[in-house]
This record gives sequence, structure tokens and C-alpha cells, in this order.
Amino acid sequence: MNIEKIIDDCEIYLKQIKQYDPDPYYVNHFFSKFIDSVNTALEGIFDEANRDFGLFITEKVSYEKFLERAKEKNDEKAIKFSEWYIDKINQEHKSRFPKVIKKICELKNKQNTLPEIKIMIRAQDRYENDINQQIIVGLSNERLRSKDELQIEIKRQLPVFLEVINHKRTENNEPSVNENQITASAFIDIKDVYEIEVAYATEVYIPVLIRLVEESRKKIKELTSWN
Repeated sequence: MNIEKIIDDCEIYLKQIKQYDPDPYYVNHFFSKFIDSVNTALEGIFDEANRDFGLFITEKVSYEKFLERAKEKNDEKAIKFSEWYIDKINQEHKSRFPKVIKKICELKNKQNTLPEIKIMIRAQDRYENDINQQIIVGLSNERLRSKDELQIEIKRQLPVFLEVINHKRTENNEPSVNENQITASAFIDIKDVYEIEVAYATEVYIPVLIRLVEESRKKIKELTSWN
């Protein structure tokens, strides 16, 4: 398994999500591929660990199977890697967006589904406490019918949206926005986490994935090297 190629694919899917945003059909299509690639890359870590620790797991390798075999063989170093990996996963997924991607990866693994896409308007330059507002746009086979219809709906919602977001920004001593600084994006909700912008969460997660791979390899090398 070539994890570097998988991470390159993640970068490509991010570009395609941004290109088609906020079209629900295409964003969902490329986001699904992104999530599958993340899951495959994380499995790839344990493919490499299985080889380097010499556990000889012949079926598809997962964290659970790796730990089970490590315990069967009483391989203390492989067990130690498993413990380190869980700590690292928890550490890397404490913040909002990585935590959401992790939940979506688990959902895709267990149920082969993704949260429903909704289209929302937002400020182009984001601030942490900004509001977003859902808009309802006509779809054909889950695709946007036209960019014109999207723009008409954005303009229809703009007066109220600008009033609310600028009131909140004024309270927070943040710069106000005008109608030319508003855009539409694809968002999702999952469990108790709401209004997650798909493209932004995807972009934030790629460095997390790279760190997980690089630091896992470093830890495997440390534990399997002869002293």
C-alpha cells in the first residue's frame, strides 16, 4: 500500500470539493472518496506495522486485529505501539474539525453513509463566532439546477443575514461584511456537532493525517530498531 499516493489523492479530492462547492451531489461524491482515502491511509499504518513488527497477519489489518495478534504473541513492543497510537489519535482529534472527520470516518466504516449535505451562506473571511444561514435551492437529481438560481436565493437571504452577522461582529469588535463578501458552501451536521463546512474541515484534516502517518512510522522505527 502506497500511503503517499493515498494522501496525494486526498489533496486531489479537496481541490474537487472546492471546485464544485456547494453542489450537494459533487461535494458528497468527492467527500466520500476523501473519507474512504483517510480510512485506507490509517489502515496502511497498520499494514506497515504488521510487516515491521513481524506479526504475520494475512487478512485485512486493522487496529483491533493488530492489537489482538500482538497480545497473542505477547509482543510488548507491538502492544506499546498500539497504546501509543491510541494516545496519538486522541491527541490529534481533540479540536472541532479533526474530531468531526474522525466521527465521519467511523460512520462511513460502520454504515457506509455520510451526513446529509446542506447549503449555507457564510462570510468569505471566517471568524470563530460567525453565524451561517441555510438556504433552500432547487435541485435536479441532487445537483444544483443552475448557478443563477443559487445566486438569486443568496441575494434573497442577504439582507437578514448581513444584519445578523454584522450585529454579532460589532459585539465582538470584528470587521463588518458586505454583500460582496458572502458565499455559499456545503455544510454537514453529525451527532451533536452542527454546521461543519465540508471543504474547510477537509482542508484542516490533511495535515493531521500527514502527522499521524509520519509520527507512526517514526514510532514503529523506534520500537523495531536494534539497540
